[in-house]
Amino acid sequence: MDELIRTAAFQWVEKQVALHGGFVPRKLLDQGFEFQGTRITLTGPQGIWKPAVMELPLSIYSRPDGPYPDFLMEDGFLLYRYRGTDPNHKDNVGLRIAMHQRVPLIYFYRAKEGKCLAEWPVYIEEDQPENLTFVVSVGAHNFIYSHQETDQGQLVFEKEQLYRRYATTEAIHRLHQGEFRVRVLSAYQEQCAFCRLRHLELLDAAHIIPDGEDGGEPVVPNGLSLCKIHHAAFDRNIIGVNPDYKIIVRKDILDILEEIDGPMLKYGLQEMHGQDLLLPGRRNDWPDRERLDLRFNQFKEAS
Repeated sequence: MDELIRTAAFQWVEKQVALHGGFVPRKLLDQGFEFQGTRITLTGPQGIWKPAVMELPLSIYSRPDGPYPDFLMEDGFLLYRYRGTDPNHKDNVGLRIAMHQRVPLIYFYRAKEGKCLAEWPVYIEEDQPENLTFVVSVGAHNFIYSHQETDQGQLVFEKEQLYRRYATTEAIHRLHQGEFRVRVLSAYQEQCAFCRLRHLELLDAAHIIPDGEDGGEPVVPNGLSLCKIHHAAFDRNIIGVNPDYKIIVRKDILDILEEIDGPMLKYGLQEMHGQDLLLPGRRNDWPDRERLDLRFNQFKEAS
């Protein structure tokens, strides 16, 4: 029964993530879904969550301001804190059994109050009772390796270890970018800062200074909530934003008098020129003027 419920839970979470634009409302996780006449909840009061009808935990949950801070290890895996300090607490024992049986779990991360990001399947790789932690790998379910004490078995094992580190590091990056998206879109009340489009599934969190560059941290003042069309136009320097929060369209785009393919050029691009950028309600969330100035200089150089 556990395996059937777990599979149904994975499918349900996948559907909810797609439906809600990359995250799942926490209240939906607490409500769960019906499975063969029984309600299966995905989260609960504790970070390690096991629905009553299951034998082993279904999910683990963390939040950036929680009592048990989780973080990425140096070798690329996630550390997840025990519940409390007793290694033999039933929740910790449940994860330990899941580790030995290679049972997949769902990892939920609270990006903002009421909104969670999800990664699945995740696996408990190692128990560290001396540190009151478990080692977790994310999304590393495609490798099967031999435990035989042979050179070939060791080679496959080492490749699998490398893959799991890479997959977990990539997943943590997705979670951080997902958290950035949730916070930026929330700051802009889930609408495009250029055209006010409110369809969440068509909105992105655009970086003013690109990720990986100096000043490119995933913080709200380095972000703009943009629809996918305007995100692409901003990234390609078709549209810029000056430090006075004015939208500026590249001159060669303004000079086009006709477009035979439809109205997007006129209404989606040209008529944006000179418009005021929609700003968040909290001044602390407004785009950083220094970052805008740097980016706008790049826009002018590309014009």
